[in-house]
Amino acid sequence: MREDYIEQALKVVPDANILINVVSRRVKQLRYNGRPLVESLERLDPEDIALRELIEGKISYELAED
Repeated sequence: MREDYIEQALKVVPDANILINVVSRRVKQLRYNGRPLVESLERLDPEDIALRELIEGKISYELAED
């Protein structure tokens, strides 16, 4: 994963544990024929695509209420 994407994503999701969960769930979707929500001129790994989607506001997350 690209370090600059991780740093930017942590500004959107400040809790690293939540960030890992959000990104891993989206990576699974991308690996099972999910379509990327961002365009890129370079070939990106699913992890980097998920981070960019989060950074650009294409995906979001919601915490469950107790």
